[in-house]
Amino acid sequence: MKTRIVRIGNSQGIHIPKSLIEQTGLDGDVEVAVRGNTLVISSARQPRAGWAEAFRAMAQHGDDRAPSGHSPHQRSRSIKS
Repeated sequence: MKTRIVRIGNSQGIHIPKSLIEQTGLDGDVEVAVRGNTLVISSARQPRAGWAEAFRAMAQHGDDRAPSGHSPHQRSRSIKS
């Protein structure tokens, strides 16, 4: 799809068609990067960013239990009457 570079105040920009925005799910803040001679626009939000490090820290402190208080590695035991 072709578009034109247009003047926006003292800067330049492009109009991104609504259909492309909907296809990509972009919303709010975005990251703009240059790769070779290509502009790459991606979401600034990174779902689950930092989760791996947080889980490692929780495990090191023994704080990796499920909300029920059971360790995710424990097997449930049935109580016999």
